[in-house]
Amino acid sequence: MGQPQVVLGVSGGIAAYKACELLRRLTESGHGVRVVPTASALHFVGEATWSALSGNPVSTRVWDSVEEVPHVRIGQHADLVVVAPATADLLAKAAHGLADDLLTNTLLTARCPVVFAPAMHTEMWEHPATQENVATLRRRGAIVIEPAVGRLTGVDTGKGRLPDPGEIFEVCRRVLARGPLGSATDLAGRHVVISAGGTREPLDPVRYLGNRSSGKQGYALARTAVARGARVTLVAANTGLADPAGTDVVRVGTALQLREAVLKAAADADVVVMAAAVADFRPAHYAAGKIKKRDGHEQPPLELVRNPDILAELAGTRSSAGQLVVGFAAETDDVLANGRAKLARKGCDLLVVNEVGDHKAFGSEENEAVVLGADGSETSVPYGPKEALADQLWDLTVARLT
Repeated sequence: MGQPQVVLGVSGGIAAYKACELLRRLTESGHGVRVVPTASALHFVGEATWSALSGNPVSTRVWDSVEEVPHVRIGQHADLVVVAPATADLLAKAAHGLADDLLTNTLLTARCPVVFAPAMHTEMWEHPATQENVATLRRRGAIVIEPAVGRLTGVDTGKGRLPDPGEIFEVCRRVLARGPLGSATDLAGRHVVISAGGTREPLDPVRYLGNRSSGKQGYALARTAVARGARVTLVAANTGLADPAGTDVVRVGTALQLREAVLKAAADADVVVMAAAVADFRPAHYAAGKIKKRDGHEQPPLELVRNPDILAELAGTRSSAGQLVVGFAAETDDVLANGRAKLARKGCDLLVVNEVGDHKAFGSEENEAVVLGADGSETSVPYGPKEALADQLWDLTVARLT
C-alpha cells in the first residue's frame, strides 16, 4: 500500500499559521501532503514556507503547470482533503460549488473524505448563512468539525477558534483509517452525547470522594464519533485532557452536575453513552471548613447518601422512541454475571462491561471488554487501544440506529 496522499487546503484567516503544525504532524507520520492555499492565505503564511514544510510545489492558481491539469488531478489522487482553517467564505464557496481558484476546484474533483476545520469570529460562525452552508456540506458527507471556544483576534472571545492542530490531526488520522467516502461518515447527521471522566463528591474544601477514571475511553469515543461525522457533546468530569476537536465540551465536577448536563444535552440526542465513572454515593453533609483530626477523640463516621442512577433515568425517560442509551460497567469479579444483571436493571440498549484493577482500564491507553446487548447479543472486544473499542462500539450502535 502506498503512502497516503493528503491535500491540506488553507484559506485566508489569521489561524493559517496553525496549519503549519498540522502539516508537520501529517508529514512526520508518513503522509504525502500537497498544500493548496488560497491567495488570501498567502498574506498570512508565504508560499516558501508551505513548500519547504511539505516538500511539494505550492500554487493557488489553476493556470500553473497547466499541462498537468492540477485543478483535476490533485483532487483525484487524494486519499483525504482537509481544509484548516476554513473561513466563512471558503465554506460558502464549497457549499455552492464555486470554483474560482485551485483549492475550490480541488474540492469539486475530490472523491475522498473531506474535512473542514472552520475558524472565524463567533458572529460569522453563528450567522444563518454559515450554518446553512455547514448543514449542506454535512448533508453531502463532508466532516465539518465544530470550532473551539476561546480567544479570537483582538480582545474577542467565543466560539470560532481553530481547534488544536494536534486534535485536528487525530480527526484526519481516524478518517483515513475508516477508508473511502461513505463508510467514513456513518454517524453524519447524528447528535451523540458522551460522558467521560470521574465525578468527585466534596467532603470539605480540601477533600473529596472520587475514583481513578482518567476519561480516556470517553474521549476516544468522542474523537471517533467526530471522525465518523457526528455532532458530539462531551460532558467531562475532572479529566484534565485536551478538548477533542469538533466537540462541544461541558465541564462538570459532581454526579449531580453531570446528571443535569447529560439530561439537558440528551433532549435532542440520537445516542447517549455514559462512559463516565459516576459516584454511587456522596457525603450527606459538606463541611465548610477543613475537617480536623482531634487527638484523643474518635473521628465520627462518614454519613453517605445515594446519588441518582443517571443511566437508568436516561433509559427510562428517553427523549424519542429511537434514542439509544449505552452504559459502561466497571467490575472486579463475576464480570459477565454482574454485567448481565446490570443491563437488565438499567434498561439500556448496550452495556460495555470491563474488568478493572491495577493497570486495567483506569488510566491505561488500552482496554478490553464485552459489549452486552438488550437483544441478548454478546460482542467481545480484545485487548487493544481504547480507540479500537470506541470504533467497535460505534459499529454496534450504527447497526441499531439504521
